[in-house]
Amino acid sequence: MTVTQPEPEGRVARRQRRNREALIRSARAIMSEKGIDGATMLEIAERADVGAGTVYNYFKSKDELAVAVLEEMMSSLSLRIEQVTDTFEDPAQVYAFGIRTVLETATRDIRWRQLLNRSEVLADAMYRRMGPYAIRDLKQASAAGRFQAEDAELVWRLACHAIIGVSLSITAGEIEEPRITDVVVRLLCMTGLDLAAATDLATRPRPELQPEAG
Repeated sequence: MTVTQPEPEGRVARRQRRNREALIRSARAIMSEKGIDGATMLEIAERADVGAGTVYNYFKSKDELAVAVLEEMMSSLSLRIEQVTDTFEDPAQVYAFGIRTVLETATRDIRWRQLLNRSEVLADAMYRRMGPYAIRDLKQASAAGRFQAEDAELVWRLACHAIIGVSLSITAGEIEEPRITDVVVRLLCMTGLDLAAATDLATRPRPELQPEAG
């Protein structure tokens, strides 16, 4: 069988890819220091060594760039979660650890907090970027008889919207942060667990997550 090789990346495409990656790295660093509201497109462009006007060839607004940054952070967070959960024997605990970590990050990281009002955009980004890991975990826990998630994709999509919605309520002071455990329990019940089993998973000791790189 003949395997079609991908066409080599041209000079212009390489430059565009490098510029976009540089802008995301720059924005991630500055937004980590100052938050999204405190960062400026000019400052981001200068740190990325890209012309101030050129930045708008890649991102229409600072908000759009911030979402791109958050998508990269979601992918990175998924890998950091996996480094911890690879040591777990219970596949259900893998998923429980993941949703708890995402929920805490969404409510505590300033870059997430400042975009929570764009709930549809964030929920969609979370579904796409973290979905390959979460859906896999749901399926593995179901295959092991721990969950009853016949439609793992649907369960994860519902979880994404719930996580973002609850995070917005927590940051707005409508739900107290200590109730995150209650939220995790309810999210776990969506997998088919009863309340006692979900509570057991949600309250297990959790290893520390490795710090974010960069």
